[in-house]
Amino acid sequence: MKFDLSELPFDLNALEPYISKKTLELHHGKHHQAYVSNLNNLIARTKYKDFNLETIIRVADGTIFNYAAQIWNHTFYFDGLVPGNNNKLKGAFAEVIKNNFGSVSFFKNLFIRSGVSLFGVGWVWLVLNPDGSMEVIQKSNAGNPMRVGLNPLLVCDVWEHAYYLDYQNRRQDYLEAFWKLINWEIIEKRYNEFTAIED
Repeated sequence: MKFDLSELPFDLNALEPYISKKTLELHHGKHHQAYVSNLNNLIARTKYKDFNLETIIRVADGTIFNYAAQIWNHTFYFDGLVPGNNNKLKGAFAEVIKNNFGSVSFFKNLFIRSGVSLFGVGWVWLVLNPDGSMEVIQKSNAGNPMRVGLNPLLVCDVWEHAYYLDYQNRRQDYLEAFWKLINWEIIEKRYNEFTAIED
C-alpha cells in the first residue's frame, strides 16, 4: 500500500504562540513528508508493500522501521494537539491520571522532566501497560512503544526539528508550551478505546 502524508487537524498558525507556523511548515511539510516519501520508495518492491503501518513497525528493522515509526509517531503527535489556552485535564480522565500518578501536577512534572532528560533525540510517551497501569517512558530516535506491547496514549516529539526554530536549545520551554496544546479529549478517547478492548 502507498502511504500518504496525513493532514494536520488544525491550521498552520493555530498553535501560535506556542508552536509557530514556520515550525509546522518545516516539521510537518518537510520532515514528516520526507518520512512518507522515503518509506514508499523503500518498500515498493518488498514484502512490506502490502503491510499497514502498525505491522511494519512491529516486524521491520533498520531503515524501514525508522521511517514507518517516524510517520506513525508524527501523525499521533499532531493528532494529539489542539489550539491552546482552554486545554485542561479534568473530569473522569483526570481521576484516572491521579490514580496512576498521585496527582495531575506530579504527572505533568514527570512527563516534562522525562522530555528534558532524554539524551539526544526521540519521544516521550504516556502508555497504558497490559495490566491497566500507566507509565511515562522515553524512546530514542524513532522508538515506538507498540514494539514492546504497550498502548500509546500521548506523545511529545523531542527531536530538535519540533522546537528549535521557536525555542533553540530550551527544550523545557518547548515542553511547557506543548503541555498547553494537548488535546485531552483525544487522549481520553484513546484510553477508553484501549480499555474497552481489554474489557
